[in-house]
Amino acid sequence: MAALSLAGVSVSIGGARILDDVSVAFAPGLVTALIGPNGAGKSTLLSVAAGYLAPDRGSVTLGGEELARIPVRRAAQLRAVMAQDSTVAFPFTVREVVAMGRTPWNTTPGDDDAIVSRVLHLTELTEFADREITTLSGGERQRAAFARVLAQAMPVHEASVLLLDEPTAAMDIAHAESTLRLARGIAARGAAVGIVVHDLDAAASYGDHLVLMDRGRVHAAGPVREVCTPELLSGVYRTPIDVLEHAGRVRIAPSRGEQRAVGLSDTAELAAGLALDL
Repeated sequence: MAALSLAGVSVSIGGARILDDVSVAFAPGLVTALIGPNGAGKSTLLSVAAGYLAPDRGSVTLGGEELARIPVRRAAQLRAVMAQDSTVAFPFTVREVVAMGRTPWNTTPGDDDAIVSRVLHLTELTEFADREITTLSGGERQRAAFARVLAQAMPVHEASVLLLDEPTAAMDIAHAESTLRLARGIAARGAAVGIVVHDLDAAASYGDHLVLMDRGRVHAAGPVREVCTPELLSGVYRTPIDVLEHAGRVRIAPSRGEQRAVGLSDTAELAAGLALDL
């Protein structure tokens, strides 16, 4: 049984259909990566899955129960959410921000402190623990937001659900990779992990199940090699995309060979059209 599932979900905002009859299941032990171009509906889907946005139609169940009927505290113990915008505008220390993740739990202060310290270590934030979060770089603040979600998810078990919306945004490549490895490690402990990611190569590397979205609908869903084909990806992203096999795994990158000359020509035409004084 899926730890979290959406069935026939539709959402309209301002008269525009953002999600149209979407069904997605987040299974225990797997990383489910949501991919697709800007405006495909990925973040809206995650907001509905988190219970932040009520669908116009369809259902959302968490642990087999209708999410809307689960008490807030209990829901927060079952699923932790990292929203796309996790900005903290007040001068809390990093440790205080991470400790906020323990709010749903009735554990002892000593247990909470131990969990926070462990999570700070895992996310390589120990040296920043007493820094005000407003003084950190964007990538460091993003790591603190991820650490807060990890603190909330502890202890990880088969009923746990983590929903992460672009968790590696603004991170350098080393910390982006370590964050995705942590997400995989959480799934390996039995949790269901749902992640919105724009880096297709990262999605193919760290995702077990991919959901390719386009214009508010699920265009394709399944294992990496079923979803990551040049035809599917190029069609949805509306640009040529190469899918290669390297060292036993799928590698994905824009197809730039033929476009380079075209791009230079287009740039020259654009400059001429705008009468740029270069």
